[in-house]
Amino acid sequence: MPSSPTKKTPVKFARRTSSGHVVSLSRDEDVDVAGEFISSGGPNDYANYTVHMPPTPDNQPYNAAAAGVSGGPSCKPDDLPAPPYRKRATRLSKDEGDFVGGGGGGDASGKLDRRVSVMKSPNNKSMLLRSQTSDFDHNRWLFETKGTYGIGNAFWSKDEVEYDEEGEPMRMTDFLEKPWKPLTRKVQVSPGILSPYRLLVVVRLVFLILFLSWRVRNPNPDAMWLWGLSIVCEIWFAFSWLLDQLPKLNPINRVADLAALREKFDMPSPTNPLGRSDLPGLDVFISTADPEKEPPLVTGNTILSILATEYPVEKLSVYVSDDGGALLTFEAMSEAASFAQVWVPFCRKHNIEPRNPDSYFGIKRDPTKNKKLPDFVKDRRWIKREYDEFKVRINGLPDAIRRRSEVLNARERKLARQRSGGEEGSTAAAVDSKSPPAATWMADSTHWPGTWAAPSPDHSKGDHAGILQVMINTPHHEPVYGFPGEHPYLDFTGIDTRLPMFGYVSREKRPGYDHNKKAGAMNAMVRASAILSNGPFILNFDCDHYIYNSFAIREGMCYMMDRGGDRVCYVQFPQRFEGIDPSDRYANHNTVFFDGNMRALDGLQGPMYVGTGCLFRRYALYGFNPPRANEYTGLYGQNKRPAPPPPEPPNSGSLGEEAQSMATHPDLITPIKFGNSKMFIDSIAVAEFQGRPLADHPGIKNGRPPGALLEPRPTLDAATLAEAVSVISCWLVRLSMQFHRLLSTESFIEQLACRYEDKSEWGERIGWIYGSVTEDVVTGYRMHNRGWRSIYCITKRDAFRGTAPINLTDRLHQVLRWATGSVEIFFSRNNAFLASSRLKFLQRISYLNVGIYPFTSIFLLTYCFLPALSLFSGTFIVQTLNMTFLIYLFLITTTLILLSLLEVKWSGIALEEWWRNEQFWAIGGTSAHLAAVLQGLLKVIAGIEISFTLTSKSANEDEDDIYADLYLVKWTSLFIPPLTIIVVNLVAMVIGVSRTVYSEIPQWSKLLGGLFFSFWVLAHMYPFAKGLMGRRGRTPTIIWVWAGIVSITVSLLWISINPPDGSPTDVNNGQNMMSPTVKSALDYGMRAKAKESPWTELHWESEVWHTAESEESSSAGIYQVGDILMMQAHYLWDILRGRCLRTSQDRAVILWRPMSYESSICKVKGMVMDFHWRFRHEVEGGDKDEWTNVVEKEKGKVDSQLQRRCMQKRGEFHATDV
Repeated sequence: MPSSPTKKTPVKFARRTSSGHVVSLSRDEDVDVAGEFISSGGPNDYANYTVHMPPTPDNQPYNAAAAGVSGGPSCKPDDLPAPPYRKRATRLSKDEGDFVGGGGGGDASGKLDRRVSVMKSPNNKSMLLRSQTSDFDHNRWLFETKGTYGIGNAFWSKDEVEYDEEGEPMRMTDFLEKPWKPLTRKVQVSPGILSPYRLLVVVRLVFLILFLSWRVRNPNPDAMWLWGLSIVCEIWFAFSWLLDQLPKLNPINRVADLAALREKFDMPSPTNPLGRSDLPGLDVFISTADPEKEPPLVTGNTILSILATEYPVEKLSVYVSDDGGALLTFEAMSEAASFAQVWVPFCRKHNIEPRNPDSYFGIKRDPTKNKKLPDFVKDRRWIKREYDEFKVRINGLPDAIRRRSEVLNARERKLARQRSGGEEGSTAAAVDSKSPPAATWMADSTHWPGTWAAPSPDHSKGDHAGILQVMINTPHHEPVYGFPGEHPYLDFTGIDTRLPMFGYVSREKRPGYDHNKKAGAMNAMVRASAILSNGPFILNFDCDHYIYNSFAIREGMCYMMDRGGDRVCYVQFPQRFEGIDPSDRYANHNTVFFDGNMRALDGLQGPMYVGTGCLFRRYALYGFNPPRANEYTGLYGQNKRPAPPPPEPPNSGSLGEEAQSMATHPDLITPIKFGNSKMFIDSIAVAEFQGRPLADHPGIKNGRPPGALLEPRPTLDAATLAEAVSVISCWLVRLSMQFHRLLSTESFIEQLACRYEDKSEWGERIGWIYGSVTEDVVTGYRMHNRGWRSIYCITKRDAFRGTAPINLTDRLHQVLRWATGSVEIFFSRNNAFLASSRLKFLQRISYLNVGIYPFTSIFLLTYCFLPALSLFSGTFIVQTLNMTFLIYLFLITTTLILLSLLEVKWSGIALEEWWRNEQFWAIGGTSAHLAAVLQGLLKVIAGIEISFTLTSKSANEDEDDIYADLYLVKWTSLFIPPLTIIVVNLVAMVIGVSRTVYSEIPQWSKLLGGLFFSFWVLAHMYPFAKGLMGRRGRTPTIIWVWAGIVSITVSLLWISINPPDGSPTDVNNGQNMMSPTVKSALDYGMRAKAKESPWTELHWESEVWHTAESEESSSAGIYQVGDILMMQAHYLWDILRGRCLRTSQDRAVILWRPMSYESSICKVKGMVMDFHWRFRHEVEGGDKDEWTNVVEKEKGKVDSQLQRRCMQKRGEFHATDV
């Protein structure tokens, strides 16, 4: 109850200064507060008080009278005006103690009672004061009095209603509408990395130009052939490096916003009140061809990961293409569809990653990490057992099919014999001729329409009917949740148990038709899926690539649905691989390409299509032009302008098409020949509309309205399935004889016996492009050539993963197929030289490099043999290792290393991965690329078709060592070139060292140059040699022993055939005693006109000097050789000094004056050696004392050898005299 009035208590706790700040005041200053708020208590109870709010925009007193409130008190002079958006303000009056609001009377008093209830508390001691500072507690006051913060999306009073400029009421929901957000954004590479990277590219290019010009201007006269080969190879390497480097100048990164995608397409909105998904439909393709090399279990795991991905179930359709038509694959897919009924809900319930069961159960980390449901362990244990049984069933399918077929074939043969035995006059031969073929039977005891184990007509790999089987029907458009007791062991209550549509497709094949391998199979799936589901987007996988990140498809869809996404033809994901050896010996991860080159292309017109893990726009795959495109003209595409609208398709006749072809680039012609399926043609416009981005922003062009894709898909019927079968068939009809007689016109027969693709543009402008074993690159090139752009989507968690061959033979065959396709591209109209003006300049350079890079193998193979040839011949690619050559070599190598470090920085690859890529570039370039060039030339010149071997994707069966295939050596002819390079360089190194060590005047600089480059070659070939040696530690010792014996034998044999320079093996051949420098002077000395001759009588005549055969003439030959050496030394020195004149004499005869052995040897010592080292000192530099000591040592060596040789010929040699 209220207390009796007491004496006024003098209090004053706060004051506002002129600047608007509120400060605490002393208790000694008095403030008289009177009114009904007087209560009993201690000295801290206050009867009256004044509240001064801080001058914030939301809490300021105002003049109630000015606001039109009757009876409102006047404001103090320092009161601030009310904010323009406030209609109601509150203030306590020190005079009346009344709460003044927007109205008066009883309402005001009631609100006062509610808002100042704290004041009426029996014990309100210090209720509005902070306990420590005695300051006014504004937060407490706002809470107790329900004071307002104003209006906005943080707080909005329910009692207050504001109006906008048009008089419409404003509510808090107006502020809750978030602004438009893009689905993706670009993340530029740091300028601190990219700018030095671009600068280094320019600097290295300048160094290369200077180096090559210096090499051209400074030939090696000692070995012109070696210099010529090396300079040609180096020029090509510089050109190839430039082609590879230019497209890397603008790398970028991209980030997708999955939360924004969910808000736009999956959350309730005015256009989507039920919150259904407004995302477009998606068709996923998986291709397989041979169940032996591509095991069905691998394909089944891929299917399971796709069925369980995080994408609207009703919008997802999955198709597997079995181009082999095998019953094993068909029944394995049926088993996978059955196991998916428990695997997919299990993944959704427990958020399993990855959703490939084989990969999930094979992870080494703790499976219970971040799992919170109590039944997870029980569910996982049961699912693991079900998956093990699923694998056993798959592994047992071949035997089950074989046993089933044997039993049913035996029954058929028995019935045939019974029918034939009842006929009169039947013989054993007749019975055998009527015996049914050995068929392959399905589980329902019917013939399999595809390929049989025992090939027969209509049932072989190249001759079988088309098959289309929908194994999981189109799901309901509303979620179907599980309920308790639905499954005996698993509880899927509240979990959506629907599965996406799943179909098996095997196109018809007939003899005499070119079915175009994988490209033809993909086009068949495009047509079949257009009839069945017609998803505006297509995602294709190889059978061994599975979804590792269940949200990856949504990230790819962000780029398609974002602003400007209508110009994106495909989104390419990087390929990641499992099962690779830790050292990645053969660069199977290929990170330099996927994280370097492809990321850089994303900054241009987009990455290339690499065959798998690619999200396509169906409309772009049909060969249409983008809604908007640009043209790039000028020398390097510096002029950009909007492309004109696509040309109208010709009305009829070939004349209109030819005129259109002449008026524009062939790739820009609008396709019109899609086949004779009206249902398929009608689906094109639907797919184009459904693939448009959401038109929820003025900047989005060519969009669709929100909510346009909420309608459920129609269910499949018999007519739709029949139409889908017809578009994958060859339409080859075998007519009965009577029907053939009735309708035997040629036109009717031709119409029945043609394929669906005949007289259409499939494979030419529509779908996957035919004519190359690398149909993926050609297909992507055609889209870019029309003006489309592509996106490279690198997710934080790997999007997809697959397998790669770790065996050397399989890896080389894979590279051979890629390189062969590149050679085909170079010799076709898909060459980038013939591209349209819609292709950017640097994008054109990248596609040009795709067609040119295999030809580098010719120059690479030659260059790998040059070090060995240099060591064999004792020469080098340059005349001397002078300072200029070494400086250029240092600068070029240093800039390459710096470029590699910066590329590693912006691409995220490791240095080891970069080095492995360089090594395998040399291995593949000298083997697979060279074979690809030869095959491509044979196809162009001789018309020989190219065949390739399907890469095996079967898992390793060795459980003890998962990398057992790495050490398996399977011989192939591709091993010959790199193996030859290794052996020749090893032998050349031994011979070069032996030649130099045993040479009288060793050429150490040339030896070091040859050894360095031979070591460079062998370092690149190390993974190849390691692959040939097999498992570590198991190389037989005899291999090393024989390798050493062969190398020593070959080196000694080479020395005996071509002895080192300066060894006097034959006195009759005076040139063998000459050093290389003196040899080079022979031509000059023999053709020089001497001004003075201090030692012999010299006559120039047109005769040939000869060597004597007798002992005396042999000694004279010694004199002759000595005089020739002296003459060479003297005249070459004069030539260098400019004191000799050349003449036109070609041959000479020297008339000799009798000399003693001593004088000859003395002249050799005094002239030849002194000249040689003087020449070296003048030309190459060096310390005078050092070369003087060397001269004296070499003089003694030459003196002893010449004396020994001369005394041997004269018979005066004795061992005691040496």
